[in-house]
Amino acid sequence: MKRKLLSMVLASAMTATMLAGCGSAAETTAPAATESADATQAEAPAATEAEAPATADVASEGEHELSVYAWDKNFNIPALEAAEKAYQTVDPDFKLNIVEQSASSDVENAITLAASSGDYSQLPDIVLFQDHYIQNYVLNYPDAWVDLEDAGIDWSDFGAEKLSYSTVNGKHYGAPVDNGTAIFAYRTDILEECGYTLDDVTGITWDRWLEIGRDVKAKTGKYLVSMDHNGDDLPYMMMQAEGKSQWKDGAPNFVNNEELKAILNVIITGAKDGVIYLCNDWSEYTDTSIIGDQVAGVFNGNWIIPTMKQVAENSGKWAITSAPTLTGKEGYAANGGSSLYVTSNCSKPELAKAFLAYTFGGGEGAMSTYDDSLRNGGVIGTCISASKSDVYQEGVDFFNGQSVYADIVAMGANVPVVEQNDFHYTARTQIGAAITNVINGSDLDTELQNAEDQVKFEMGL
Repeated sequence: MKRKLLSMVLASAMTATMLAGCGSAAETTAPAATESADATQAEAPAATEAEAPATADVASEGEHELSVYAWDKNFNIPALEAAEKAYQTVDPDFKLNIVEQSASSDVENAITLAASSGDYSQLPDIVLFQDHYIQNYVLNYPDAWVDLEDAGIDWSDFGAEKLSYSTVNGKHYGAPVDNGTAIFAYRTDILEECGYTLDDVTGITWDRWLEIGRDVKAKTGKYLVSMDHNGDDLPYMMMQAEGKSQWKDGAPNFVNNEELKAILNVIITGAKDGVIYLCNDWSEYTDTSIIGDQVAGVFNGNWIIPTMKQVAENSGKWAITSAPTLTGKEGYAANGGSSLYVTSNCSKPELAKAFLAYTFGGGEGAMSTYDDSLRNGGVIGTCISASKSDVYQEGVDFFNGQSVYADIVAMGANVPVVEQNDFHYTARTQIGAAITNVINGSDLDTELQNAEDQVKFEMGL
């Protein structure tokens, strides 16, 4: 399947939800992305004795005020400021008190502390929470949350994969904020230099991709993709693109997972052949491989785009498409992302629900929310119908005029829902170690058995 069919898939995903109505966004000049929002977290982190994060004085709020905990002044907070501005068009007295946290773990710790003490008055009205963690916190602390079932949000206007995180026991709890859809971006000038086009890397098998990668490496010295191997998200994204999981019935499924073995063999072969650059840490991944211009491709959550844009001289030389797969069908994946949740300490839950529905939930204020979120923070929204916006359809100079933001939203509607687990990052660590050991001469089956045993041990299975 080539680029033409990708365009058809994107078009069908957009038109299928045009009647739902939602918001939009525009090209941004946000600073380089920091490590993905959830890339360094541990499973269900316990509260620590680190420096106390900023807190909200909920008791002193007026009837038109809400408080929210969020992190990242260059990404999430501009999005919240955009939503505040949008909601003020229907409630001029509305004020969103944004309490900046140093990291997502501050929010997780706040929930843990409140639940442990049984005193939810410590919490703000709303919290921004990582997608990969929220189910654990809703299940463990059900009294800490207010569901959004009656918020008036059209849930059909969001990708099923995005909603799968914030839907617990059949109830919707979160209003999605940022779109974690993964992009596979290529330097089209380098492909052309080697005799290829974007069509040649769209809808192909990983085996064919490796062949092209070896050719690119031989002719240009550049890797076809890189990844921070200290927090290696490649196996997860590649598996999701297959519609497969590393989990089965709540337990790690490594040893008897033929798709996982095949995916890991692609990574191992690519690393040995100089096609995949497995970086030692995040800085080497962003600064050396991407900003240092050592790669002809980037595969990660779309939040990586601001990092790519740091190399201004490569503007107009990039384009995005879907990922290869084992079978050659076009692959779609996601990595990272968060949503907004109303806490049980919120004394104005109806206001909170109305605010979320009107803005991030796809209401009448979604368009201005999404526009300003992207302009000021690089946040791509999650409503599928947002891609009908003029600014989403706008061509992006850095990507040679491609309307990448519309494409990303539409691609997100095609990301498969796969089984998730609260020990996602434990699995990532163990699989990453297995890859390293196999590259150094160990046996894949042995390493997968060791990895599965270690994850089960940490899970208490």
